[in-house]
Amino acid sequence: MLSIGSNINEVRVDGNLSKLHRDLASFLSIGLTAAEITVHGIDAIKNGTLDQRRTAEARAILDDFPFCYSVHAPNPLNLMDQNHGALHRDVLMASLNFSAAINAEVLVYHPGRFLVEEEFALRGPLLLGVDEQMKLLEMEASILKEAADQFPGIIIAMENARPYLHHSPYCYAECPDQLKNQVSQIGRKNVKINLDFGHLQMSSQFYNLDPVAEVRAIAPLIAHCHVHDNFGNPVYHTEKTQTHQIPFGKGDAHMPVGWGAIPIRDILAEFVSSYDGMLICELRSRYFDQTRESANNLVTILKELGAGNSIAELAVS
Repeated sequence: MLSIGSNINEVRVDGNLSKLHRDLASFLSIGLTAAEITVHGIDAIKNGTLDQRRTAEARAILDDFPFCYSVHAPNPLNLMDQNHGALHRDVLMASLNFSAAINAEVLVYHPGRFLVEEEFALRGPLLLGVDEQMKLLEMEASILKEAADQFPGIIIAMENARPYLHHSPYCYAECPDQLKNQVSQIGRKNVKINLDFGHLQMSSQFYNLDPVAEVRAIAPLIAHCHVHDNFGNPVYHTEKTQTHQIPFGKGDAHMPVGWGAIPIRDILAEFVSSYDGMLICELRSRYFDQTRESANNLVTILKELGAGNSIAELAVS
């Protein structure tokens, strides 16, 4: 059964649990059936350790709502970090413990980066040899195997990455086929792919890929989705201000479904008939008031594809 939801934007909530409650109430009022909680957005992890009191406070709020929940791990989490590897592993485990505490079905994880975004300003493209890349891939895979075995009831959904001008390939997951290879190497039933539609569009333009063909190749591994729109034009890491990028169709805009140029219908057609997970409209905070519109546009596409009957009690209008 499909569940359509939206993300609790970490910038909008910024550690304020009353804002978490407000957003969830808004989602309920427009008929959404799922919500993605950013564990870092509610300050539930501090220095690699799960804050039990904060988690209990969040759980009390979440229990008041009838949503299916997924959790997004902190964005800087990088299981390829060679300087603070133990801390990053702790953050992953704390994210999984939080997911278990709120009965979340999925934890979204950004795959390891050979060069982290935080260091882009300090250096140019990082050129690693094949042996060094394999070492880092094996480091990540080892930790994820351990985590998957400890939390067999939670799907760890590895998200395809966006490219950056000048610094790509900073992450193997910019290319869906390489992400598929890593998931296959990990070889755990609860380690799958989170398909981020916006990232896919940007990678497709940057690497001259066919987004529909890319999705067709990874379809059996897709267990979670971030559905949002953009125009696919990659940017430099310094280009962050949305008001400057949107007029030129640049960047990872996270706009409502239907506002950009992503072939969302064609992409969904490749896997939605056998998909029973969440479709999360992962919108930027600036589009909060358009959450209903995004969900409605997504429902329209699903009905066109004959998937309307598999939508879990959605009542957006």
